[in-house]
Amino acid sequence: MLPAPTGLTTSTRYRPLSYSPRLAWDSDNLAIRYELEFFKEKPAALTDIEASKEAFYRTELVFQNSWNPDLRPYEEAFRGKNPIYWRVRAIDFLGVPYTPFSELMPLYLDESVPLMDAPYPNGEGEEGHLLYPVYSWTPLSGASHYTVAIYTVSPVLYPEAVPIEELQTEQAEIYDPSPHYGENTFYWRVRGIDEKGEPVGKWSATRSFRNAPSDNWQVAVFGDSISHGGGHLSYGPSVPAFSYLTYLDFPALNLSQSGDTIGMSVARFDRDVLPFHPRYLLIMTGSNSLRAGEDVDAVIEGLETIRQKCLTNGIRPILLTLPPMNPQNIALVFQEETVDDWAARVALVNDYIRSHVHIDVAKAIPTDRGLLPTEYALDGLHPDANGKECMGRYISDHWEKARQAADAELAEGR
Repeated sequence: MLPAPTGLTTSTRYRPLSYSPRLAWDSDNLAIRYELEFFKEKPAALTDIEASKEAFYRTELVFQNSWNPDLRPYEEAFRGKNPIYWRVRAIDFLGVPYTPFSELMPLYLDESVPLMDAPYPNGEGEEGHLLYPVYSWTPLSGASHYTVAIYTVSPVLYPEAVPIEELQTEQAEIYDPSPHYGENTFYWRVRGIDEKGEPVGKWSATRSFRNAPSDNWQVAVFGDSISHGGGHLSYGPSVPAFSYLTYLDFPALNLSQSGDTIGMSVARFDRDVLPFHPRYLLIMTGSNSLRAGEDVDAVIEGLETIRQKCLTNGIRPILLTLPPMNPQNIALVFQEETVDDWAARVALVNDYIRSHVHIDVAKAIPTDRGLLPTEYALDGLHPDANGKECMGRYISDHWEKARQAADAELAEGR
């Protein structure tokens, strides 16, 4: 087994938490979900590899490294006990625990401490530098769904501010379907809604992000979900470890959008790339089209269209070869089929890519008989944190040669 979770939220007799607190612990990039147990006192006999029958409350449906349990319904079970105790362990895709439980952590509670009354935004502005932001938060007990509001001015400084966009979701995360850029800073916040459509508590704290053309980004990345970020089923693009841009030796703006086919990438190029006019554009798109059986020539034609659009507008295109896939894992996780000849299709597209200025990212991750290994990509398509690190390091190692070739290509007017 891997090591038990660490970094659990602490409390003391003099700094107690509420009966509905936010509990958190260090993130585990291999976890699909977590199991938490709560005890009214330390059990006399307790093993860290098995769930305990002495827990008065248990949940296995925690999909991030924070949780807002409502302990008020269990007050009778622990009345007169202070502290009570809690612990957590990580669970894999098959529902099997792969770490021991953490050490028991004392949890001091005081009914006079205000309950958590708003969703808690995750990260620290990590949705920034994503043209298509992804918002996530610690879910709020009692909320059946959420409203996310996006503004061009701070709703804290300007309470009368009207959102430019409102998104609805039942999850504690949502992918923004609209690109957001401009010279202003953008702000977002989230609020819980109950089953009757009434607000639960108040708006969350406000977070901000900025994607301004005037910031003069020298490098941008353009593509589908592999470049947008995320992986291992439970982690979205706002988690830095699951973006290969995190591991680059140079800053880059992420102009990618999850779900892109080659046609979608071509259609949004003028709108999403040209306003920023980066000096270099790293391009990786076409995987979704190929696995769905779209014609190889159409994918190559789309990539060539993007490449020519770059050169026409003074942008230096650098194509990235497409990583391999693992159709069995794609079917297991997404319940989606992949065409039988996907490997031949990817090979033909990669041959085209290698005939132009490129970085051979397909070689970044060790393969298993030509397949994307499970240990690098649980879902068979999106590399996990270790896979994204391989990609980012590989791009950085080959950046200087590709950059010089891209400069020469534009200078020669090819």
